[in-house]
Amino acid sequence: MFDYETLKVIWWVLISVLLIGFVITDGFDMGVGTLLPIIGKNDDERRMMINSIAPHWEGNQVWLVVGAAAIFAAWPAVYAAAFSGFYVAMMLTLFALFFRPVGFDYRSKVQDTRWRTSWDWAIFVGSTVPPIVFGVAFGNLLQGVPFTLDEFLRTDYQGGFFALLNPFALLVGIFSLCLFVLQGATWLQMKTEGELYQRARKVTLIVAPITVLLFAAAGFWLANGIDGFVITSVVDGNSVSNPLLKTVEVQAGGWLQNYTDYPLMMLAPAIGLLFPLIAFCMTLIKRGGLAFISTSLTQVGVLLTCAFSMFPFIMPSSIDPSSSFTIWDSTSSEMTLGIMTLVASVFVPIILIYTSFGYIKMFGRVGKDFMAKYKHSAY
Repeated sequence: MFDYETLKVIWWVLISVLLIGFVITDGFDMGVGTLLPIIGKNDDERRMMINSIAPHWEGNQVWLVVGAAAIFAAWPAVYAAAFSGFYVAMMLTLFALFFRPVGFDYRSKVQDTRWRTSWDWAIFVGSTVPPIVFGVAFGNLLQGVPFTLDEFLRTDYQGGFFALLNPFALLVGIFSLCLFVLQGATWLQMKTEGELYQRARKVTLIVAPITVLLFAAAGFWLANGIDGFVITSVVDGNSVSNPLLKTVEVQAGGWLQNYTDYPLMMLAPAIGLLFPLIAFCMTLIKRGGLAFISTSLTQVGVLLTCAFSMFPFIMPSSIDPSSSFTIWDSTSSEMTLGIMTLVASVFVPIILIYTSFGYIKMFGRVGKDFMAKYKHSAY
């Protein structure tokens, strides 16, 4: 089949693909949830917004669930350290996510303005908190996480929740929220009509340039104010996984090294900077579908920028850099990765096929005619 080193790279790629699937699909439905009480001016408009994502939002969660499961199976040490160090943040995200299914199902059960408004804000919270937390998490990964490993490879996390809320991480968190809102706004351009459609266009025109500025600011800060991590010892990708067998140094501009070694990687940040502006232009000429494709490619560019910058690091340690987790020394066994690759080769295409079928089958706008026709069965 594949050797151990190749399997490690394959699973770095596959987990990146799963995360890309999450930020694109859950990106638009969380973006719509964030915009729900903001641009939905009455109950009819808010129901249109909810029903624009109704056929898809549950299926979109598959990418998050499978992504978390893949990290658990492929990078167990990383999973354990992340859920220990980011425990409060993870629980905050989990409890926020509880509001979404309950809000979608319950809000229209009672014809009471206060009831529905309360659930609208609950959906807002459940859609706004996760992207902020995810952004804050990536912001902290780029700075290094305060943990060490003992001789038995047991993780000792020495940070706290409020330490995660540092300026750079908060900037990345706000940027992440803007990405999701932008994705949701372009989705609404494709799926709605009338005044709601016009408001979605305005949101896109406002948020797109803000997203570019925040991405550029985060990149400048990363290049000039945050030291990167560099492996300084010889790495054997086929050796047993043991993070303590390497040496790592913290160097100024360390996160830029891969772009020097592999110039093609520069395409990722270029896409992240360019395509929000293309979405802006597509919105001006009322091409909502092309605007949505542009914001989806923006998500791809941004996530790959983070992945390329950190490669091969997964979770660097700010206390003991040599304890950092990389794809070479933090993976499951060769047999485990081999079995997982066979399983993924079967089920990932199945997920892609049924997801694509659902989007094709439910293609179309959710307007007043749709809501009148499905008045009693829609959300």
